[in-house]
Amino acid sequence: MKTARSGLTIEKAKLTPLIAIRGSVGVAIVIGLCLYLGSPALAVSSAFGAFAAGIATFQRSWRPRPVLALAVAGGLSVSTFLGYLAAAHIVGFLVLLSLWTFLAGLAWSVGPVSGLVGTQTVSVMLVTVTLPTSILGALEHAALIAFGGLVQAALIVLFPVRPWGAQRDALADALAAEADYARRLRHDPVAPFDPQPLMDARLASAVTPRQAKRRPVQLHGPRALAEQVRPVLASLADPVVGAPVEGPERDRARELLGAAGTVLDAVATAIRRGKPVRLPPEAMATLEMPQDGDGPRLTGAARRSALRLISLLADAVEFTDEPVQATRPTTEAERGHLLRPSVPKLVPVALRSVRRELRWSSRFLRHALRVSAVAAAGYLIGQALPFGHGYWAPLASVMVMRPDFGQTYARGVARFIGTLVGVAVGGTIMGLTHPNLYVSAALAVVCVLAMYLLMRTGVSVTSACVAAYVVFLLGIAGAGWEQTVQERVVLTLVGGLLAMLSYAIFPAWETPRLRERLAQWLEANGRYAIAVFDSYARPAERRPRQVREALLDARAARAAWEESESRAEKEPVRHRGLSLSAAAAAQSALSTMGRVTMILEAHLPDKEAEPSPGAHAFTEALRESLPRAVEAVRERRSLDWSALRSVWEEWEARSETRGVALRGAELLLDALDDLAEALSRGPGGKNRAARGTSTAASRSVRLPSSPPS
Repeated sequence: MKTARSGLTIEKAKLTPLIAIRGSVGVAIVIGLCLYLGSPALAVSSAFGAFAAGIATFQRSWRPRPVLALAVAGGLSVSTFLGYLAAAHIVGFLVLLSLWTFLAGLAWSVGPVSGLVGTQTVSVMLVTVTLPTSILGALEHAALIAFGGLVQAALIVLFPVRPWGAQRDALADALAAEADYARRLRHDPVAPFDPQPLMDARLASAVTPRQAKRRPVQLHGPRALAEQVRPVLASLADPVVGAPVEGPERDRARELLGAAGTVLDAVATAIRRGKPVRLPPEAMATLEMPQDGDGPRLTGAARRSALRLISLLADAVEFTDEPVQATRPTTEAERGHLLRPSVPKLVPVALRSVRRELRWSSRFLRHALRVSAVAAAGYLIGQALPFGHGYWAPLASVMVMRPDFGQTYARGVARFIGTLVGVAVGGTIMGLTHPNLYVSAALAVVCVLAMYLLMRTGVSVTSACVAAYVVFLLGIAGAGWEQTVQERVVLTLVGGLLAMLSYAIFPAWETPRLRERLAQWLEANGRYAIAVFDSYARPAERRPRQVREALLDARAARAAWEESESRAEKEPVRHRGLSLSAAAAAQSALSTMGRVTMILEAHLPDKEAEPSPGAHAFTEALRESLPRAVEAVRERRSLDWSALRSVWEEWEARSETRGVALRGAELLLDALDDLAEALSRGPGGKNRAARGTSTAASRSVRLPSSPPS
């Protein structure tokens, strides 16, 4: 029930009226031209191309919107033409439909936008081939669909709305997340931080060669600074390696964290709006280091963190204050790892992604097989039922099916309810007003405008708009509205039931894979910790790029775990060796492990520093213990970190001072012990890490709120 309700949820979203108007104008232009110069059948066919191209431009993608519109229109026109060629022979069309749907299902392995585009091509293949035509007519319909995408692309170029808006929002969201993190650290020195905004900002910063020549200067520097600010904030707030738990130094740390939040928010606002930074003087005064006798001063590692933080914030303001309209080419350093391949060069990348998923355990391969079988079965059932337009059944199945159960089930329920509302509204209007050709076209465009405007509010809302749009659109072609309403309701229900049944017969549950995801996260976190401790062991040989790559791998593994865990929560299956409480406890322990390693990264020694024999021994012990621990997680065996702790105890006994590396190693061991405890508990057992109070975190006392000023 919870999954079903999630599909019916209507979310409050930021509306983009100008973009919605532009997309609906593109559909109106295409329909109007075809009605004026051609026929109603051509208008219906061309409208699908403009409509689908407009939908693609609303997706979360960092590619230029005109490129998305053209790519979608090209795929739609090819699928339409091939569908027309095979439509006369039901066996041939079923083979084509099954193969095309299978490829569209595999397209989800490339990315969500590619998966959506593949789904759109299947839907257009099912709908447009029902319009009677010849081979030459098929070419004409395919060309008109491509024309619809061309019109949308032209409108985007001629009437740009907030250029680079997606990239600006991604970078601003990352900075705003760090500003919120800085404020939370004032009261909770071990506050959690979700790195997803930083990962999105990194994806958004990758540009094609053509984009690199036009990217605003304001989007160049702050992302790298945002990556560096986060560990500095954490190290300043942490009472083990930063400011003490209480006293004047803690008060000074609170002031710096509050000022950092203000500055980061100001930089985020400037980037989002494309304007210079506006900073309050109070924040600037706080970020000035006090002179002797002027107030509390930080010492040791906390002072180094404060100086680094002030320097990074000054650089962020300076980068953002550069001319917001000026551009410069991407540098060679940026071009090395942040270059996005062009559409032609994307083909081999996509083929490699698909090839990696051609294994029985892949959820994308199972999704492709499942959706292909459902599309073929739905088409046969639709043809056998005493209705016209039997394609509604497979169309409903294909449009709601996703690689995971939760989304499929939620979208299926939402689509059916939305379809009921849409066809009821559209059918009522058609029955009461009996609109002519051009009024039906105008009503269809209004529905498109409503759908584009409310795109991000929920599946049920967009499904209602689409259902009404189809009622009016088929009214242009002369289809009886009574028959259309009846067909949509019954066949949409059939298609939804087929989608649900396919998951019962051929499931691809995520729950049994949770231990594998957890093992991958532990392995990635371990490699990240090894890279950082190795920099303490051999400062002269440290390689920043190696640490950076290990950090990115750890983030990717964490994101994969969180995605799997989120999908598993919505599945109607029992746990397979990892209960929800144990999963939450293990996640808390590994998050702490990543946070501790990140703090250590903020204090990496210079290349001229003395090597640390203790760090070297700890690194080698961790390198030796990690593979055994990863296998133990996969095979449901107990974790044993006693050898690693013995190395740490020997390191502590030989050290005259407790440096940052030694203290960080202790916190890391505590997090690993918490992980072992979490995985050793039974399904119903309680775990203190699950309640957010792990051993490592408990060393950092939750601080009282700062007194009001």
